[in-house]
Amino acid sequence: MACKKQTVPFSGTKEQEEALKKAISELKDTPGALMPIMQKAQEIYGYLPIEVQTMISDEMEIPLEKVYGVATFYSQFALQPKGKYKISVCLGTACYVKGSGAIFSKLEEILGITNGECTPDGKFSLDSCRCVGACGLAPVMMINDEVYGRLVPDDIPGILAKYN
Repeated sequence: MACKKQTVPFSGTKEQEEALKKAISELKDTPGALMPIMQKAQEIYGYLPIEVQTMISDEMEIPLEKVYGVATFYSQFALQPKGKYKISVCLGTACYVKGSGAIFSKLEEILGITNGECTPDGKFSLDSCRCVGACGLAPVMMINDEVYGRLVPDDIPGILAKYN
């Protein structure tokens, strides 16, 4: 089942914009300020949508391409919002050989999103990772800080129901 790209509309507040502009004005003349400003922006908004990248570009008077390049190069930056419940499925070797690919596919099917996306209601986001350090429980997924191990695809609906 193919998933179509879900987009959550940007919903920044005036307070968030003011906090970002304040951070930029305090840091913009410091050498190497772009990274700390982007980190602060992500702290304020939770992710770096194009609207936030554009604000940084305009306020710092640097090309948007430079901001976007940094945002896409470093894995610490998210271009899509994260859900209230952040689901991370381990696709590392131990988990993968024990069936985590099927777990991930079941989540995509149920939630209607794929890697790096968030459900339109902002409830769940789905990401893959390489290892959560619980190889003995393979296959493993986490929802926020809760670890679920020794999973089979049929476990997924019941687990997700706990978060409704």
